[in-house]
Amino acid sequence: MPFTDRRDAGRRLAARLDRWRGSDAVVLGLPRGGVPVASEVARALGAPLDVVLVRKLGLPFQPELALGAIGEGGLRVVDPDLVRRFGISAAELAAVEAAERSELDRRAARFRSGRAPVPLAGRTAIVVDDGVATGASARVAVAVAGAAGARRVVAAVPV
Repeated sequence: MPFTDRRDAGRRLAARLDRWRGSDAVVLGLPRGGVPVASEVARALGAPLDVVLVRKLGLPFQPELALGAIGEGGLRVVDPDLVRRFGISAAELAAVEAAERSELDRRAARFRSGRAPVPLAGRTAIVVDDGVATGASARVAVAVAGAAGARRVVAAVPV
């Protein structure tokens, strides 16, 4: 059954995550598409909402195809098979990463407006996005939550 929009997807996803209602969970949305989904999940669970910032590392000549992703705290996931298959040099990968790191830092300043992230130490982090293609962004988002001290990390997507 298709969703009418991301908010509808979030409400339906929240019903599947009901066991975390009233717990110590924090809902983390991946901007942009995951935030409206995560907002509905957080509201339904009565949990705090925050963002987890990641950026896809696209092929230099095909930016929509992810070689990997970077996240807050310097975390990085790269698919070495894709790097090898497409002959991406270390310099090319470094250039893509530098550009995306700059954008990630800009977005962190914009989304957080100087406030600190919701503390995750010892808590359950529910990482929400609106979908998964290669999984690179999801993997790095889960790693960011784990590095921030989450006791448990749950990846949740409606599709």
